[in-house]
Amino acid sequence: MYLPTPQDVVERMLELAAVSQDDLVYDLGCGDGRVLVTAARTYGCRCRGYDIDPLRVRDSLHNARQQGVAALVQVEQRDIFTLDLKDADVIFLYLLPELNVRLIPQLKQLRPGTRIVSHLFDMAGVPPDRVVRVASSEDSGDHPLYLWTAPLQATQE
Repeated sequence: MYLPTPQDVVERMLELAAVSQDDLVYDLGCGDGRVLVTAARTYGCRCRGYDIDPLRVRDSLHNARQQGVAALVQVEQRDIFTLDLKDADVIFLYLLPELNVRLIPQLKQLRPGTRIVSHLFDMAGVPPDRVVRVASSEDSGDHPLYLWTAPLQATQE
């Protein structure tokens, strides 16, 4: 299932993660690449996106070229549960809750200080450091954003 994040929510997610030019940003389930493109265009940071759908990969790469940030954005068709995430400084998620939970073992391997932001869904058993609600002017929806900073502090195994 693919449902894009409204652009005003994307911008707030990047702010919440305190993205900087020095960061390597990952987007797991990157869709059309709007998080990657916005991060690269706004902050000049390097970005890597992963999606299992080849159409979404194509859309992401097209959008990066169209926005002039293709040199900063790398997108691959991959199963996110096979990725080594240790190089990331920031990881963005817009996945179903059960997928967030399946990622916990990989996210526990992150370097201290790595930021994780999830749109709409938390991670059961891992309390967020911060929750922000964004009222989108694009879809009139209420969008909760969850922020964690590695190392993750799980309340249950």
